[in-house]
Amino acid sequence: MGAPRIAKSLPLQVAAVCYRRRGPSVEFLLVNTNGGNKWTFPKGCTEPRLSHSQAAAREALEEAGAVGVIEPHHFHLYLHSKGVFWQPAGVQPPGETMRNPTWFDAPEARKMLAKGRELKYAAELLAVIDRALDRIQHEKAVLPSYPEARNPRSVQPS
Repeated sequence: MGAPRIAKSLPLQVAAVCYRRRGPSVEFLLVNTNGGNKWTFPKGCTEPRLSHSQAAAREALEEAGAVGVIEPHHFHLYLHSKGVFWQPAGVQPPGETMRNPTWFDAPEARKMLAKGRELKYAAELLAVIDRALDRIQHEKAVLPSYPEARNPRSVQPS
């Protein structure tokens, strides 16, 4: 008999899918990846002391300077493993500089998320945009419309 197989699990990450309405269109907030050559949603590892929603809110603030309402339950889940997950040291937290948070309308966000990625990974990120748009449209149909704040507050990244 061989040695018992040891199960390895991937570290869990959470992402904040930040959006805002601009007239009839919806814009998504994306940040540069660590290497700076791709775009993604603000995301990072969970912490035992935070709920997944709180961890997503933390990532949105740290990586993009965004503050908003975070849903208590996820609306999309996908698995993606990188080679770094299997290294003994695990995932190392990146520096938060050079993230360049930028708002993109939905078609442009889809294009930016797909750029430079293998098709299967791009498809997962595009599915997030699609699910978010479905959720936003449902929310718009169910909730009353409120005028935008006259003095919106902006938060600068720390």
